[in-house]
Amino acid sequence: KKSLRQKAVDELKHYYSGFHLLWIDTKVAARMVWRLLHGQVLTRRERRRLLRTCADLFRLVPFLVFVIVPFMEFLLPVFLKLFPQMLPSTFETESKREEKQKKKLNAKLELAKFLRETIAEMAKRNKADTG
Repeated sequence: KKSLRQKAVDELKHYYSGFHLLWIDTKVAARMVWRLLHGQVLTRRERRRLLRTCADLFRLVPFLVFVIVPFMEFLLPVFLKLFPQMLPSTFETESKREEKQKKKLNAKLELAKFLRETIAEMAKRNKADTG
């Protein structure tokens, strides 16, 4: 079991790495905006990264309140439960990322199952109509 000091150090490392990644993303996004302003076209991947970075910067404003105000970080889990998309993407933990991927995969599987059943129904109807 981790001590309180070790937990605090881990949280500080998490915040540092999150801000560092956000800074890197912001620099890359600034270069992309510069390219856009000079008439170059972005690829689909670059456009998605630019949109994600802009969204992260807008999410950073309410998140900074929790970091700056003393002892407000204890309320962060409550607000994350109420507003799950509040954290910038660079601050997500690996377990949260995996959980999101599992939810997306389950939704895709359900959709595929529904589409498969629908196509099977349509095939039966077409077979009945023709023969």
